[in-house]
Amino acid sequence: MIPIYLDPHQVRIALVGRGPLCVRRLNWLVGLGATPIVYSDAPSEELCALAGAALIACLPGEEDLARVNVIWVADLDPPAAEALADAARAKGVLVNVEDVKPYCDFHTPAIVKRGRLVLAAGTGGASPAAASAVRERLEAAFGEDWAEALDELAEARAALRETGAALPDITADARARLRRRALIP
Repeated sequence: MIPIYLDPHQVRIALVGRGPLCVRRLNWLVGLGATPIVYSDAPSEELCALAGAALIACLPGEEDLARVNVIWVADLDPPAAEALADAARAKGVLVNVEDVKPYCDFHTPAIVKRGRLVLAAGTGGASPAAASAVRERLEAAFGEDWAEALDELAEARAALRETGAALPDITADARARLRRRALIP
């Protein structure tokens, strides 16, 4: 597996589904700053309420798929999910069908978000339970104080870059700031 982080402002994201798994994935995506287009031919009340104006009341067609880069699929019956995954792949779209490994071009990691810091744990679909256990350890190891620290580091980095500081100096400054906050040894 090759871990990557997608910028939700640069990548067009779609979510297709009907029920609680789709709602969970939509909450996850929104919590990470995405505003996905949501397609559902039979949305639950909760999905309708959460998706609001982003909900399109049908499954995506070929033209819809051609307009997105990444698609998550949840709560579709296997034949519909398989057909959608095949159609999306034919358009060059990366696909993840929840809990159906053969229809996943990528796997969704368990994450810990502390402001700008996003830590991910994945097992390539081998064991979401193991990824969840790792996430719990990361949550304990990386407290909420990392969010404020990252804001400080970003400001300091920008200021140092303006002065023409070299990368080793910027790195040393960041590490010193993290030590002062007792976040690293």
